[in-house]
Amino acid sequence: MNRPAPSLLQPRKMPQQARSAATIEAIYTATIQVLLADGVGRLTTTRVAERAGVSVGTMYQYYPHKQALLFAVVERQLEAIIASMLTAAEGLEGSDLATLAEGLAIAWLDAKTADMVASRAIYGIAAEFDLGEVMGNAMKQMIEVIGRLLAAAPDARFTDIGSIAFMLATLLGGSVRVVMELEASQEHLSCLRRELPRVCQAYLAAAT
Repeated sequence: MNRPAPSLLQPRKMPQQARSAATIEAIYTATIQVLLADGVGRLTTTRVAERAGVSVGTMYQYYPHKQALLFAVVERQLEAIIASMLTAAEGLEGSDLATLAEGLAIAWLDAKTADMVASRAIYGIAAEFDLGEVMGNAMKQMIEVIGRLLAAAPDARFTDIGSIAFMLATLLGGSVRVVMELEASQEHLSCLRRELPRVCQAYLAAAT
């Protein structure tokens, strides 16, 4: 698959005023709605503009083509997840390993399921793009945050915090993604919420 590079998918401009921000919000919501209703194959900038209540010209002021619009939706979701994790990390600073494991697992699940509609729509379009750089940056932030928390844990005795932080971030991301890509049932999500903290706690205890 010939996937466009992120550098070719950037918006033409960013909103500077409240009215522009509201327009972007409407476009984002409309894009998710069209994706869910019709799939990525039938999504066009014209259909999104109609659903958002804006002109096609307004759409093109921000997004030059469909791929740029879809990429912006993926990027926005990733940024929201990372922001949520950074906020959660602030409340976990100085906690012991058991508390960290549970707190990080629940925070990750909360971030990924905060907007299930958007998350499911995005999993359907992510494969269309080269997300190596974007995902790499997100992963780097996660590892750095987890590493700082582990370093400050009073009962931590790790010889290689970087590796532990990497594995914990991978454990969180991979387990939730598998379930979410299968259009997770409430039963599966409840199981994750119950068992993922235990898995993280067991890993940290074994690595200490």
